[in-house]
Order: sequence, then C-alpha cells, then structure tokens
Amino acid sequence: MRQKDDWHLTDALAYEHGRGDPFAAAVRATRMPMVITDPAQPDNPIVFCNEAFQTLTGYDREEIVGRNCRFLQGPDTDRASVAKVRAAIEEETDVSVDLLNYKKDGTTFWNALYLSPVRDDAGTVVFFFASQLDVTDRVEAQRIIAGQKEAIEREVEARTADLEAALAAKTLLLHEVDHRVKNNLTMIGSLLRLQARNIPDPAIASKLEAMLERVDALATVHRRLYQSEDITRFDVGAFAENLVTDVVGASGRSDIVIDADVACIEVPSSQAAALGLILNEVVTNAIKHGFAGGRSGTIMLRASVAEGCASIEIGDDGPGFERSGAESSGLGTVLIARLSKQVGATPIWSDAAPGARFTLTFPVDK
Repeated sequence: MRQKDDWHLTDALAYEHGRGDPFAAAVRATRMPMVITDPAQPDNPIVFCNEAFQTLTGYDREEIVGRNCRFLQGPDTDRASVAKVRAAIEEETDVSVDLLNYKKDGTTFWNALYLSPVRDDAGTVVFFFASQLDVTDRVEAQRIIAGQKEAIEREVEARTADLEAALAAKTLLLHEVDHRVKNNLTMIGSLLRLQARNIPDPAIASKLEAMLERVDALATVHRRLYQSEDITRFDVGAFAENLVTDVVGASGRSDIVIDADVACIEVPSSQAAALGLILNEVVTNAIKHGFAGGRSGTIMLRASVAEGCASIEIGDDGPGFERSGAESSGLGTVLIARLSKQVGATPIWSDAAPGARFTLTFPVDK
C-alpha cells in the first residue's frame, strides 16, 4: 500500500533528522521524486522515499525501502553511467547523470539523477540524498535531433562528394580542352612554318613569322592553363618570365641578358589569352628593335601587385624611341590597344634613357 503522508515517513528514520529538521522538512514537502540512502547499512539501502518517487517508479514504499537503488536498472542501462554513481558514493562526492531506469511495469524512463552526500557536524557522511527527474522527453528529443544532424551530415558529405567529383570532372575536361587547343595551335604553327619556307617575298614572310609568334604565344598560354591545378586562375607574372625566356631562346641570342623580378599576379583565366598576346607583342618588339644588328644588352622584366593594381614593365637598354601608342598604326600596337581595352588595362610606352620601356597596369582581385 502506497503511503502518502511524507511528513510521517521521515519520522521513520532512526536518526536525528526528524520533524524539526529543515532538511527532512524540505524532502517531505517537495514534489520532486527523492530518496535517502544509509551508507552505514550493508549495500547502502534506501531508508526513505517520498510519494513522488513512488509515483514515478510505480512501486509502493514497502517495495522500495530496504533495497539498493540499482533495482531500477535493467538490461539497457548504461554500465558506464552506473559506474560514475558507484564511484561518487565510494569517494563521498556528488554526481549528476542521466540513467535509463525501469518502472515496476517494465516500461523505461530516463532518470536525471542527482546524488549528494549529507554530512553531520563532524563531517561524516550519514546519508546520501538523491533526487530524480523524468527527462524522457528531453532525451528523446536530443536523440531525434542527433539523428537528424547525422542524417544532414551524411547528406552534406554525399553532396560534397558529388560536387567534388563534378569539379574534378570539369577540371579534367578543361585541362583536356586546353591541352588539345595547345596541340592544335602547335600543329597550326608547324604547318604555317612549312608554308613560310616557300614564300619568296621577305616582307610577306616576315609578316607570317610575326603571326606565327602570336600563335606560339597562345599555345604557351594554354600549356600553362593545362599544367595549372586551378583552372579558374592564371599567373600572368610567371607567364611573362617564361615568355621572355622562350622568346630570347628562340632568337638564338645568347648575348641578351634577362633581368627579371616578378611577383605572382593571378588573373581570371578568361583574361589569359589577351594578356598573353599583349606581352608577346611587347617582348618580341623589344628583341627585334632593342637589340637589332646583333647588339647585345639586357632586357628587363618587372611584375608587381599593390593595392589591387598589377603592373608589368618590360624594358631594354637599346637606342630607345620617341612615340606614343596613339601615334603608331602598326598591327602590334593596334592589337595591344584593343586587347588592353578588353581586359581593362592601360598600356604606356616611354623612353627609359637608355632604351625603351613598356608598362601595362590593370586591376586585379584583392
């Protein structure tokens, strides 16, 4: 039979905590399920339980008092959590843990257990006080949230894997496109060179050679795009240094010294062809006119970025010239002007005293 008069239940304790003790009064008055155990007795049995505890577990007082709290445990109760409670009792300290407990009818509930020692004036533990709270709804909600989180993480992982696979496929495709374009341009250049050998007119042959150099520059751009890991960006600074080296090498002029100091200048790959052609025009012009007649010297290359603006300088120490881009009507100058406008760049020709200098400035992403 369930006893409801909690005030008199605490009187059953054979200790000094009786009717006049405020601790006992609080235990009797609260609606929270509570028990008191006696560590002085074998197996630390329950010596008091209030009505709320009886209601929570479904057991009557006579079925509770005298038993260790472990009678609420079952096959799915976490052994590690039980060990925490056992360790707290042995160390005479408090503990807070969620336990899966079983009611009298076999149904389970999640029990938010808080256990704390009660000491006398001498500091000796005379009781263990334990409060319980049914937190099944909270634990189940956490399980649902955890399950949803896990499902979302799996979906994100799967989606990320799909996107990475798609990006890899796109990268591979674009690399293959750049590789094939480079090969096709190289083949076109080879065919045109074969044809140029049969052209008797030096003027026409010279113009064709200039066009072949532009084809070679475009092939170099696509070679670098093919070799790049990032298909969306193009390092025009490194390209300029390689271009100068290639053009000087192709000219057979071992007496031309290259003075290069370049920084990484990354631009969108969509601007690579235009910038490559501009630099090719300037470099080939410097080799042909700055070192004409077998004159030796130095070709200077500088590439830098500052405050979102890139600058590429190409100069020689040759005889120099006095002209502006607007005054020249040559095809190379026209190409430079149109391509510079296409990528938002500003071309400037100037005397370097000695020699000539070309400076190209254009905005870049920060």
